[in-house]
Amino acid sequence: MTLAALDGPIFPAASGTVKSIVVLLHGYGADGNDLIGLAPHFARALPDTVFYSPNAPQPCEMSPFGRQWFSLAAYDPEFLRRKPETMSGALRAMAEGARQSATSIDLFIDNLLAQHKLDAGKLALIGFSQGTMMALQTAPRRKDCLAGIVGFSGALLGGETLAAETLNKPPVLLVHGTTDPVVPVEASRLARDTLMQTGFDITLHERPGLQHGIDEQGIALATQFLKEHLS
Repeated sequence: MTLAALDGPIFPAASGTVKSIVVLLHGYGADGNDLIGLAPHFARALPDTVFYSPNAPQPCEMSPFGRQWFSLAAYDPEFLRRKPETMSGALRAMAEGARQSATSIDLFIDNLLAQHKLDAGKLALIGFSQGTMMALQTAPRRKDCLAGIVGFSGALLGGETLAAETLNKPPVLLVHGTTDPVVPVEASRLARDTLMQTGFDITLHERPGLQHGIDEQGIALATQFLKEHLS
């Protein structure tokens, strides 16, 4: 299989010296420009961090301009309220799509670490929605342990195989709105439970009344997490 080489917008380290990296993984139908706007907020507390926001490898099947990490043509939010052992065929297809795209993210991470001559413990992933699914798919299955994962409004796919496939356990912060109509908050609750049972250091913050998005409190929580784990 030929891996898609990822690229996208970059927000350079404010100090001019790169001591850590954050990779932002956008949601379905968006592209790297969607999340790079978060970088200036984080950069105030992380002046030595460079931010990369790659575009997903596939054109979005439902948008003429956006990108996707994998197909959601058969997606139903109800899929993500169910425990892993009750997965439908459509959810299994999503998990397999995430597994395939994770190879491109792995290569992207490897190239960044080599470029900046940094260890994996100096790179964190931030995902939104489908990007969170990709972060949770990718990081635990790498041979080297990343600094951490921040996941907004997402879900854990392939949870039934996580324990057997986990090679390392980076700390995880999940943030999810309680009124999210796109990815129900129950998805993050199930992710928390599965990750906790597998031995991860996992925290879930539920944002009352927030729908499918990222609010100021979520940014503040993520900033504190990144400061703690990238310092």
